[in-house]
Amino acid sequence: MNKKILCAALSLGACLSPVGAYAQMTVVKDGRPVAEISCSEDNEINRTAAGLLQDFVKRMTGATLDITGPAGGGDIIIGGTTGRAGEDGFEIVCKDGKLTVRSGGGKGAIYGVVTLLEDYLGVRYYAKDICEFDSCGSIVLPVIDEAQTPAFRYRQTFSYGNEDPIYKMWFRLEDPEDIFADGMWVHTFNRILPAEVYGEEHPEYYSFINGKRQPGDHSQWCLTNPEVFELAVQKIDSIFKANPGMNMISVSQNDGNNTNCSCPACKAVDEYEGSPSGNFIRFMNKLAERFPDKEISTLAYLFTMHPPKHVKPLDNVNIMLCDIDCKREVPLTDNASGRDFVKALEGWAAISNNIFVWDYGINFDNMVSPFPNFHILQKNIQLFHKNHANMLFEQVNGTKGTDFSELRAYMLAKLMWNPYLDADSLMRSFMDGYYGAASTHLYQYLKIMQGALLASGKDLWIYDSPISHKDGMLNANLLKTYDELFDRAEQAVQGDDELLRRVRISRLPLQYSELEIARTDPHGDKTEVIALLEEFRQRAAEYGVQSLNERNNPIADYCELYLKRFLPGEVRSKAIGAKVTMIKQPAERYMPIAGKALTDGLFGGSSYVESWVGWEGRDAEFVIDLGRETEFTTISTDFLHQLGGWVLLPASVSYSVSSDGEHYTDFGSYAFPEDRDLQIKFVEGKVQSDRPVSARYVKVFVKTIGNCPSWHYGVGYPAWFFLDEVIVN
Repeated sequence: MNKKILCAALSLGACLSPVGAYAQMTVVKDGRPVAEISCSEDNEINRTAAGLLQDFVKRMTGATLDITGPAGGGDIIIGGTTGRAGEDGFEIVCKDGKLTVRSGGGKGAIYGVVTLLEDYLGVRYYAKDICEFDSCGSIVLPVIDEAQTPAFRYRQTFSYGNEDPIYKMWFRLEDPEDIFADGMWVHTFNRILPAEVYGEEHPEYYSFINGKRQPGDHSQWCLTNPEVFELAVQKIDSIFKANPGMNMISVSQNDGNNTNCSCPACKAVDEYEGSPSGNFIRFMNKLAERFPDKEISTLAYLFTMHPPKHVKPLDNVNIMLCDIDCKREVPLTDNASGRDFVKALEGWAAISNNIFVWDYGINFDNMVSPFPNFHILQKNIQLFHKNHANMLFEQVNGTKGTDFSELRAYMLAKLMWNPYLDADSLMRSFMDGYYGAASTHLYQYLKIMQGALLASGKDLWIYDSPISHKDGMLNANLLKTYDELFDRAEQAVQGDDELLRRVRISRLPLQYSELEIARTDPHGDKTEVIALLEEFRQRAAEYGVQSLNERNNPIADYCELYLKRFLPGEVRSKAIGAKVTMIKQPAERYMPIAGKALTDGLFGGSSYVESWVGWEGRDAEFVIDLGRETEFTTISTDFLHQLGGWVLLPASVSYSVSSDGEHYTDFGSYAFPEDRDLQIKFVEGKVQSDRPVSARYVKVFVKTIGNCPSWHYGVGYPAWFFLDEVIVN
């Protein structure tokens, strides 16, 4: 633990007057225990709460408070119930020389002790294994009488801090395994009825998509099939029996969009209900009736986001509503994508009081890059609370090194407990404690970037690229300003290795952005870029920052690839600047860049939003005019492999060459093997001739695989492929 000695003599409470309205209770005096802890009921939660209090009192004073059982009659009583608080809530009362911490249910006793330590003893917890407190000889408590109930009965972040058990308790967080039987919490259809077990013999159990049944890992169920329901009931019953004491399960669609069943029976329900969610809620209601003492959670995600017109979920059906497609530069109420979600949220709120919101605040493709959304966090959480959400998952900060991950996780945890705290005060309090003298400069950095984002008019979304913002919040002048602020921040804490480490970890997203933007400038200063790359690599390795994206691509691999693939001016091709004529055109949105992106000498990155040209479910064919008769021995095209975006490798690429543009000779072809690896990759389709070939025109033909295969999220729907460069050498 990181321990900062703020006061060598007294705790916060020890300064209070012992008379009148400020009657006090002494817990430790001059390093000796005075009070004793007693658990009113001997259970795991009370013992954990008592142990937490004992632990921190000892850290602060060196004194160990005894913990006794229900008959102990100690001065500090932990346990019992209160009617003043709800689930996970608590009551703290200190008067007449006694302290009691009672629970409203759940883990209320633990969270009451956390509040006592934080608000009355001055303990501060910031991040994984990082807390601060006063070293003191005595602890004296004031009169206390307060009760709290959290705004949401379940609160989860995606922070790496959850690896620290005290952090998890301190920030009142839970994990799916805490409440969902057998860890069944999202995308569970294939876990309950695996397609590999039932698909071949019973394809009718699975979605009818584009004219045929499509069993697969990500196919949905045919929800109007009575056999599917009865089989699901058997499986769910066995799961509950194998997990006694667990009362909640997710029975929810597999990941993937528009993969719901469109057989005549299912389609009729969809049309009547006005949304595919109608079929799902009808099915979940039947399950809820079979398991009236259990809670059935299901997703309202992508194609099921909007509620049905007629059927209403039963009270024990939990709606897990996801805002995955929404942009993040403004609150959900303030842009088109957000307003569509708000419409869905309000629709569900009109028919259910049991809503679990899954909110996204992460850049899946470029996690180690700026994501300035602090200004929208509180407004969105208040929106969820207002609309009957009683459970909340904030998917942010999955790994160390993401944009101000510790700060974002801290603020979200506090706001999930109470959405009406002062968000800016939370930010300043954390930054002052966590960054010390660097805080002022980093706060200024965040505020300037926030303003620049809003002024730019650019979207901020979960598949963003720093390159999308190179003319906005990451333009050259702003990057210079940001670097100056980080330089000042580092200088301000130069004498403290721990604070300097925190500042430098927080700088990594800015450095990554600078590297990404540099690779789009073929005339950039190679020496400066190499120096920045090496510093980025060294600091990431030193501080244990390993992954760049959701697919866990290592930073070390990125740095190595950068030298080979992205370094300004490194691409050598006789096709650079060549004219491109499309025969089989790409998707319409990529047509504006198709004429130059394939021969501009710039490679695309992990996001397909820049430099890449995409075709959806159809072949590609185009001709490159080298401008004159040219001798070469190899032709290659560069493809993106990114399964999460339905971006798969094509079946093959073939090349032919011509001197007159009319008569073509085969040059060769390359067949791509199927690749199910979730990591993002750049895959070359290269053909080499044994002897030099002379030609002016190169025709490229790319054969699509057609639809996504049965194992993929997009089963039954057209697969994308993307290419960014044709190299002739």
